[in-house]
Amino acid sequence: MQHKSVQIINKRGLHARAAAKFATTASQFASSIQVQLGNFQVNGKSIMGLMMLAATQGTELHISATGDDAEAALDALEKLVLGGFGEDE
Repeated sequence: MQHKSVQIINKRGLHARAAAKFATTASQFASSIQVQLGNFQVNGKSIMGLMMLAATQGTELHISATGDDAEAALDALEKLVLGGFGEDE
């Protein structure tokens, strides 16, 4: 299992569109991906699970991945989050 911590930088946080982009990116990998915020841990491939985290700007997410492509998955998800989910704001 590999881990990365990333901080949400976009103004709207992990809203529906951002959660969908995260889940879509995570789903491109065979590895199992989990996202943790505080005591809550959700499947990183589940849009609804990600939205339930209600993560706002400045929130630090802990992402873990298990599988053959875990490192690539974590790198892609880190790039997505640190890139503000491709949003202008």
